[in-house]
This record gives sequence, C-alpha cells and structure tokens, in this order.
Amino acid sequence: LTAMADQQQQFYILLGNLMSPDNNVRKQAEETYDTILGQNKVTFLLQAIRDASAAEEVKQMGAVLLRRLLSSSFEEIYPGLTLEMQTVIKTELLTSIQQETSPNIRKKVCDIAAELTRNLIGNDVLVSCGIACLILFRNFPGIFGNQQQHYMEVIKRMLVQCMQDQENPHIRTLAARAAASFVLSNESNSALLKHFSDLLPGLLQAVNDSCYQSDDSVLKSLVEIADTAPKYLRPNLEATLQLCLKLCADTNLTNMQRQLALEVIVTLSETAAAMLRKHTAIVAQIPQMLAMMVDLEEDDEWAMADELEDDDFDSNAVAGESALDRIACGLGGKIILPMIKQHIMQMLQNPDWKFRHAGLMALSAIGEGCHQQMEAILQEIVSFVLLFCSDAHPRVRYAACNAIGQMATDFAPTFQKKFHDKVISALLQTMEDQSNPRVQAHAAAALINFTEDCPKSLLIPYLDSLVQHLHVIMVAKLQELIQKGTKLVLEQVVTSIASVADTAEEKFVPYYDLFMPSLKHIVENGVQKELRLLRGKTIECISLIGLAVGKEKFMPDASAVMQLLLKTQTDFNDLEDDDPQISYMISAWARMCKILGKEFQQYLPVVMGPLMKTASIKPEVALLDTQDMENISEDDGWEFVNLGDQQSFGIKTAGLEEKATACQMLVCYAKELKEGFVEYTEQVVKLMARWRFLNCGSRVRVAAAESMPLLLECARVRGPEYLTQMWHFMCDALIKAIGTEPDSDVLSEIMHSFAKCIELMGDGCLNNEHFEELGGILKGKLEEHFKNQELRQTKRQDEDYDEEVEESLQDEDENDVYILTKVSDVLHSVFSSYKEKVLPWFEQLLQLIVQLICPTRPWADRQWGLCIFDDVVEHCSPASFKYAEYFLRPMLQSLCDTSSEVRQAAAYGVGVMAQYGGETYRPFCTEAIPLLVRVIQAADSRAKENVNATENCISAVGKVMRFRPECVNVNEILPHWLSWLPLNEDKEEAVHTFDFLCDLIESNNPIVLGLDNANLPKIFLIIADGVANESIKSEDACSKRLANVVRQVQVSAGLWTQCVSTLNETQQKAIKDLLNTA
Repeated sequence: LTAMADQQQQFYILLGNLMSPDNNVRKQAEETYDTILGQNKVTFLLQAIRDASAAEEVKQMGAVLLRRLLSSSFEEIYPGLTLEMQTVIKTELLTSIQQETSPNIRKKVCDIAAELTRNLIGNDVLVSCGIACLILFRNFPGIFGNQQQHYMEVIKRMLVQCMQDQENPHIRTLAARAAASFVLSNESNSALLKHFSDLLPGLLQAVNDSCYQSDDSVLKSLVEIADTAPKYLRPNLEATLQLCLKLCADTNLTNMQRQLALEVIVTLSETAAAMLRKHTAIVAQIPQMLAMMVDLEEDDEWAMADELEDDDFDSNAVAGESALDRIACGLGGKIILPMIKQHIMQMLQNPDWKFRHAGLMALSAIGEGCHQQMEAILQEIVSFVLLFCSDAHPRVRYAACNAIGQMATDFAPTFQKKFHDKVISALLQTMEDQSNPRVQAHAAAALINFTEDCPKSLLIPYLDSLVQHLHVIMVAKLQELIQKGTKLVLEQVVTSIASVADTAEEKFVPYYDLFMPSLKHIVENGVQKELRLLRGKTIECISLIGLAVGKEKFMPDASAVMQLLLKTQTDFNDLEDDDPQISYMISAWARMCKILGKEFQQYLPVVMGPLMKTASIKPEVALLDTQDMENISEDDGWEFVNLGDQQSFGIKTAGLEEKATACQMLVCYAKELKEGFVEYTEQVVKLMARWRFLNCGSRVRVAAAESMPLLLECARVRGPEYLTQMWHFMCDALIKAIGTEPDSDVLSEIMHSFAKCIELMGDGCLNNEHFEELGGILKGKLEEHFKNQELRQTKRQDEDYDEEVEESLQDEDENDVYILTKVSDVLHSVFSSYKEKVLPWFEQLLQLIVQLICPTRPWADRQWGLCIFDDVVEHCSPASFKYAEYFLRPMLQSLCDTSSEVRQAAAYGVGVMAQYGGETYRPFCTEAIPLLVRVIQAADSRAKENVNATENCISAVGKVMRFRPECVNVNEILPHWLSWLPLNEDKEEAVHTFDFLCDLIESNNPIVLGLDNANLPKIFLIIADGVANESIKSEDACSKRLANVVRQVQVSAGLWTQCVSTLNETQQKAIKDLLNTA
C-alpha cells in the first residue's frame, strides 16, 4: 500500500510537471508519461480525479488526460482491463459525478463518462451497462452532444429495453426517469419528441408501478414534462389523464403522491389548455378536486384559536383548492363553471359541514378563472352564499365570509354596487359572533375586502352603522386583550377601521375622536412581543385615519403620534428582522410625510437609516439544476422559475416584501419633499441603480425606475453640475435595464421613467455610447414586436387553436402594443430634446417605423407608427421633409381610416405640419382640409368611440387656418369651425382652439364676431362650456385672454344681458369662475 501511495504521489508530481511553463520540464514529463502502461495510467488518473486532497489543477489535468486516453486509445486499453476494473471505472465516474463539489471538475468527469459511453455504444454494449448508463443518462441527457442524431436508435432501444425489464423494477424506474430527462432536454425538437412518443406508454406504466413502490420520482418527472414539453403527451393524453385521475383518487397512496398526480393535470391546464379542452376526460377531475377539499379534520379548538397557523400546504383540502383555482384560470369559465356548478350546489345542501365548507371554498377558488361567466349569475350566487353566514357550523360561516371577501375582490366594483346593503348587513351580523372569535375575525377581514374597492358614495350611507359596530367590537376586544390576552379579532377590526376611514376620507372626521384615543393607547402599551402584529396594524390604522381626515383635524394629535412612532423607530435596531412592525412603520412614515408635507423633513434623519437598511436587503439567489432543487424546498422560503434545459432560477423571498415597501416609500419621500430630500438623493440613486440588475422582485424594480426622474427633480436645487453627475450615474443603469428587463410590466415603467428623465435633462444628456446602445435596444424591441406578431399568427394555425387561445393571444398583443407605446415615448423625449440633430441616429429605425404604418398592419401598429412620425414633424422640421416619401401619403390616407385611433394620429400629424412643418408641407395641408371636414361632418363623428379623433380633426383645421391661411379658404371654413367648438374631450387640443379663437376675437374678425357682434352669445356659450368641462384651466395663458373678452362685454349692459341670458346655471357659474380666477 505504501508503495502504491508513493507511486501515486510521484504521479501527482508528474501531472504538475506536465503543466509547467518551463518547456524542458514539460517535455521530460511528457516522455515519462508516455512510458507508463495504459492500464496503469487509467488507475492513476482515476485516483487523481477522486482524491479529495489533491489540488484542483491536478484533478483537472487528470480528467483531461483520462478523457484523451479513452478517446484515442480505447480499443488498446479498455478491453484488456479486468471486468472488475471496468466496473470500478464506471462506478467511480458515476460516484464522482454525484459527489464532486467543483462544477469545473464535475463537468470534466461528465465528459469522461460521455466518452466512455460513446465507445461502449460503438461496441453495442450500452444496454448491458444497465444502471450505470441510466444514472449517467438521467443526469446528463445531452451527453452525446452533436453525435446525438447518430445514436438516436441506440438510445431509443436502450430506453425501451430497460423500461421492459420485468425482473428489475429499479431499472424500469431509472429508465423512465432517463427517458423523461431526454424528453425535457429536447423540449423544442418536435421531430425528436414525435420519434420518441412510443416511449410514453412505458413511461406511464413506470409512473403507476413506482407509485405503488413508495417512489414518486417518475411521477415528478411527468409533472416536469407537463410543464416543459406538454405536446409530447398529446398522443397518449387520454391515458395520461386517466392514470393521474386514478392515482389522485386512490386513498392508499400518500397525500403527496395524490397531489402530484393532480399537479400533472393542473399543470397541463396552464401549459397546454387548448389541447386539454378537447378531451372529455377532464370532466371527471372536477369532483376529484372537490373530494380532496372535503378532506378536513374535526377540531374542537378551531373556532377559539387566537394564533392563525399558516395554511397547511401539504393538506389535501388546500391542494384541492389551489388546483381548482389554477385549472379554472387555465381552462376558462366556459368549460369549468357548467361542470362544477351542479357539484357545488349539491355540496352546499349536504348535511355534513365538510361538504358545505368545501362548496363555499370552491366558489372562492373559481372566481378569477370563471369571472365572466360567474358575473352573469352573481345575483343567484351571492343570495345563496349569504344564507351560509347563519349556518349552524362555525367553519361553514367562516367559509361563507371567505367567499364574500374573495368575490368582493374578484368582482369589484360591480359586487359592491349591486349587493352593498345585503353584504354589509350580513358581515356586521357575523362580526357579532362573540363565541367564535375566528369567525368574527374572518368577517372583519371580508369587510376589509369589501370596503377597499367600494365607491365612497356607496359607503357613506352605512358609515354610522359601520362605525358603531366596529367601535363596540373594538372596545369589547380591547377589554378581552387586557383580561385574557386574546388579540386575533382586535387585529382584524383595527384594519377594518383603517379600511373604512381610507374609503370614507373626510367623511370620517366626525368619528375621529371615537377611535384615536384607544388606538394611541394600544401603540403606547402593546409592547409585548406577542402583540407586535397588533401594534403594527394599529400604527397603520392611525396613519390611514390621519391621511383620511386631513392635516387640520389630525394636527392636534400629530405631535403625540410622531413621538410614538419615533420611540418605536429608536427601538428599531432592537427589532428582529422578521418583526411585522417594520413594514407597517415604513408605510406609516410615508403617510405622515403626505400629511405633514414639508414639515416632515425634520424627521428624515431618524427615518432614513432604518429605511435604507430595509431597502438594501440583498436577496439570496441561486441557479440550480434539477438535482440541486431536490435538496431545497419551497417551504424554506424559496421561489423557483423554470429556465428550461433542466435549470431553475431560485430566489429566497424572505424580506423581499419589506424591501419592496421600503423602496416604494423612498419614491414617496422624493415625490412629496422634492428639494427637501436632496441630502439623500445620492445614496438613494446608488441603491436604486444597483437594484436595477438584481432579481429582487418586480415591485422593487418598478420603484427603482419610478424614483429616477423624481430624484433628478430633488437634485436640481444643487445646480446643473451635480444634476449632470447624478444623471450619468442613472443613465447607464436605465439603458441597460431597458435592454435586459424580462417582465413587460416592469419594462414599460423603466421606459416611461427614462423618457421623463430625458425630457428633464434635455439636449446633451446622452453621449454617443448611450445613443449607440439605445438605438440597438429600440431596434431590437421593434424587431421583437414584429416577430411576436408572426408567432401569434403561427399559433392561430395550430390544431389546438380555439376561442380561449385567441383571448390569450389578444392579451399578448395588448402587452406588445403597450411596449410599442413606450418605444414611442422614448423617441418623443429624444426628438423633443435634440430636435433635427438626432435624425441621423433615427435612420437606423426608419424602415421599422415605416413597416408599422404599412396599410396591412394592425390598427395599433399604424397608430403608433404615425405618432412617431408626428413627433418627427413637430420637433425636427423643416428637416423632417426628407422622410416625407415614407409617411405623407399613408398619413393623409389614414385621415379616413376605419380606426378612430389611426384617424386621431393622422389628424394630429396634419396639425403639426401646419404649425411646425414649414413651406414644403403647404400642398399637403391644402389636400388634407376636405378630408378633415368629411370626418368632422360624418353622422357619428361625436359618438363616444369617435369623438377624440373628430376633435383632433377640428383642431387640425384650426391650425391650418391659423398657421397656413394661404392653404385654405378661411372665410368659407371659419363659420363651420366655430360651430364645431368647443372641444370637450381632448384638453390639450382644446387649448390650441381657444388660443386661435382669442386671436380671432382680439383682431375683431368680422366672421367670428358677426354683424353687430351677433355671434357673441355663441362665443360666450363656447367659453362657458370650455370652463365647465375644464378644457380651460386658470393656469392656461388663454384663460386671461378669454376673461378679458368677457370683461369687455360686461361694460355694455345690454350686450352682457343678451349673452348671459342664453346660458344655463352651470354655464353662468363657469363664466363667474373664469372672471374670479383669471
């Protein structure tokens, strides 16, 4: 043994010398290495790879040489090894793959195993390798690399034979898992999946057999296939569904196995809904889920529990409810509601409380997915559910409150408008259930859901009754807290009070003094650890009431409340990281900032430290393969996103909610305090710009984006140099984020903020590198837009295409168009800041924008393409005319388009041509007038869907007359134009028309004023309507000019009476308001 150890040590030195930078040393080592017998080399190299104490570079060199040896000298060496040695090699390689901690070494060992496997396949020995090859193939299905096609039939034969091995269940299971891995690693290769479809029956048999041997690994693989490669299951979909339904129904299996079987079906409803909708076997699964939801335990202590346990996610009842929610969203209400309605009604009439409970929870679960269909029969559903608020069993009453709360959210505000009287009454009655605190608390929770989305006007009539009930319960529960220490109901009631105040706003003022003393008492005295949540919710309640009633009412208490908050804040460092008070405190400070305004600035030194600490939480993230994930549970606070190729991105969510709240509060401070926040802008910018690139939750990324223009506003007070430095720090981060952000909702926020920043900073804010990167990104977004449209057209040709698929494609399209609007926003900000200087840069995008306005494109493409060219004309003229060949003809043709949105964009374009275009656009202004008039005079031009386009046409006619009078017969058009005023919907264009009207009146235009000022009553009417509809605002320059017109008429008593007498009461008030404010 000692001799062997010495030889191995000598071999390590030799490996080191083979890597020497000294040519002579390396050459001598190579000569020595070549003299070693091939079989001995294998032994030494394998030992080097497996030796945990060996240096990484030695192990790495050993792995490279062993692979090279097997590649170049396999026939000379391997067959000469003893059978025992061959087995040792395979075992050691597989063990190393599973145990090696260095990813680099592990990858190289995989390469060795792949080389060995390829050579064994060449000798047709693969199937005989059994377990070893299957383990390798399961973990590394891509092992054959670019040789995979060559070995396709051999791979298939190996898997089929192994799955048919009746004597070795373990091999059948391994083969099934290896087959699943192979399918998953080739998820996008539809031809290969089709070729391997005859493996599926064997795979399903293995799922069944392994489940009854207490092994759910193959079933988990089936869930992965349903998630990643659902189309692979199509040829045997009926069999897959039947198997999963059978396993799900078998109470002899574990809960986990039954839930996994259900998960296959639910996952398919999300990843291949259209395919699933065609299979009638789906009908059978609905009662299966409902049966799971009945699997509840009797618990005599349930109604009195004061601590709410988290839902038991392993329980069948919770799993069934979650599955029903997901499948309703996946397959849609048209299929689910007719199937399930009858079952639920039967359950609600069952004498066993568990069935009634399950029926009500099922109604809660399907609301989102069956929204449209349930809305049609909401009256019937709500009437029925309300009956169960008086059920004999407390858990059924709880479930009724749950259903009401969920429907109040899912169907808001329709639910509140239709059922406010019945629902408020039922919930208040249920809140009086003193003997069942848990039911009381849930009724209060449902009331919160109801009031959050309730229109203020509907809530006001119930305010007295609500406040009275809530006050009585709060007082009683405060006594219970002091006497018994119970707090569950009080926690919910405090939040109910906050919610009512938040909706009622200033109408809550009369009740302020009823609640504030008790609430302050709770915060002052509820300092025990077990009261942390109650204290946090009470802090939230106080701040929401303060915001609702306003500064004047709240100010007498403001100082005392601030002291309470400050005391909690100074103890902040002693709070544990998971203390619920933290997020409530952070939000409360922001509300206090809104209430106090500039006076809040004095508290920033105390507030900002803990706020920045919370906002700086670094989420734990990891890139994991399938094996790694088996060791980490979602229960440990991890969430996973499947990236395909058997990899997942994991993020630990602990603290993320608090982080997101803190970032949103920083946005609030910047918005409210403006220059008062300048001391903190630098550290906040550094924090926010850093979080743009981390996977730390969409709310954090949105807050980071939203903060950027606000922080620039704050920093202005420090002068242009400081502002520019800050902008340069932001700019790179924002541009990179636009290029990398995967979530379209977040992306739209980033682009919107970037556009606002450019408008704030103006000309010179982007350097050449910025322009180059931005141009490439915008080009990519536009190309992606067209590619996505093509993909949607392809999906419309799919054999599973149906109405529901079309709905989801429409949603995708709307999402895409929204990003297109943000591309337009960014270009608008660049054009408005840089003017014609930016046109050479714009030319890289020109053909893509031209493609948008092609007549065959969808209306939204044409609308936004025209809007971009509108900006080119408005901000880059007269140079814009060099692109006229691309957009002028489509723009004029679009004036009569069937889409009102396209007409509006085209009409705006004509207006800016007249105002900014210059001489070269004159003929086109002339050509546009009759087209504009035709749109304005159409019978349905003032219909709701057409009015904005029509008003833009009216404004465009006005601009041509005002800025290009030589292009039109003004005397002929002006009387018509006057009859089309005022504009009531498009406030921006209304200002242009009133400006022109002032020009005409001030120049005593005879057509406008009429003979002997006969048109003045009509002009008064136009002005009055404009003020009443808020088309004219006191800050608009034209409001002073219009007020002067009115005052001049006032001088002539007779004329004044004549003008005012034609106005109604609202219009007369509008004229008075104009005179008072302008």
